[in-house]
Amino acid sequence: MKHATLDEIKPLAEVIPFPATSSKMSRRERLERWATVLERYQGSLRPLLGIEYLPEREYALARGTATPLTVAYQDSLLREEGLMSDRVGDAISFFDLTKGQAHYLLCDCRYYGSMTRAEVAARVRSIANRVTLREFWRRIRLTVMTPR
Repeated sequence: MKHATLDEIKPLAEVIPFPATSSKMSRRERLERWATVLERYQGSLRPLLGIEYLPEREYALARGTATPLTVAYQDSLLREEGLMSDRVGDAISFFDLTKGQAHYLLCDCRYYGSMTRAEVAARVRSIANRVTLREFWRRIRLTVMTPR
């Protein structure tokens, strides 16, 4: 194994920075912030086109102009929390979304011709307010382990 510096590796490979700190906001707080930022956004939004048909690598790198992801990435707080870019893969990781949830929020086939800020914000909030499996399990454990 040959050791090389970061500068020596950059011309040979795509170097993807790893966030040094973890997010201080919970998943729900990050999603709520995204919804709020979308509601405050003054421009029009565009969905991503046919992302469900993209190969996995292209899917993760998919991005567009004036998408809900662009709006999220423009927010300095979300960037400080660790949002790396306005690409689908980075948003899935940062907001802890499933591929189905990302499709529901971002794809053109879900908006039937028009994507509004209010509609996308409501969808983001609907995902934020769902009880995750981790939360559900924690509630069960607390219920079982709490003396009556």
